Amino acid sequence: MKYFAVFFFTLLSTIAFAQDTPSTIPQRVSGYIINDNSKQPLSGVNIINTNKVRGAKSDEKGYFEIDVQVNDTLHFSILGFQSLRIRVTNDWIKNKVTRIQLTEKAIALEEVIIAPFSLTGYLEVDSKLIPTKENYRYSISGLTQGYEAGEYSPNAFGKVLGSIFNPADMLYNFFGKNGKELKKLKEMKKDDTVRNLLESKYDRETVSVLLGISKDEIPEIMHRCNYSDSFIQTANDLQIMDAISACYEQYKVLKRN
Repeated sequence: MKYFAVFFFTLLSTIAFAQDTPSTIPQRVSGYIINDNSKQPLSGVNIINTNKVRGAKSDEKGYFEIDVQVNDTLHFSILGFQSLRIRVTNDWIKNKVTRIQLTEKAIALEEVIIAPFSLTGYLEVDSKLIPTKENYRYSISGLTQGYEAGEYSPNAFGKVLGSIFNPADMLYNFFGKNGKELKKLKEMKKDDTVRNLLESKYDRETVSVLLGISKDEIPEIMHRCNYSDSFIQTANDLQIMDAISACYEQYKVLKRN
């Protein structure tokens, strides 16, 4: 009887521990996304599991499915609506399906002024007004052509090298503190949904979410890696992620040596 009581107590403890410990096995959850004002379904909403860097997209009924674990964070975004981040709970996994509401953005359009080159009509003068100098160019995923990396491409390497020997440098601090997030970049390339989303976006929102930084920090990081203003302003989010990833790989090699 004594041994039976010990066995029974051990069994109950094991079951209780198993219930309290989040499962490491991926679970599939689903949901319906609607406009919180019209209550109509929203199709084409991008959903990214920022922990696993896996993505999904809602269909014409607003329905989606995605693999998760407890405490993963899902990021919902679509043009014209405020983005939303939701943490996966045990209740959601247990119920399998939920309803999510997104709120429309109030967007005020501002005047845009396009300033062309002030040309005189004289070839000899105009040839000096139009910028003709091209920087060193190279290929980045998602591009049909190359982009420059500052005025002299070897400086990109030098910037990273400098951060290794100067612990106060922003790159050193950024790469050191965000190593876990930066490792996600390799996982990101395995998911076509995430890649296609980043290739179509230019607002840096998804980049900042995946890397755990603010949008304002991204241009500074790119400048430290010696990417030009032209690239920073015109590249899509996938190109920005690839550029940061390339800079991080240089950083790891230099630090290892």
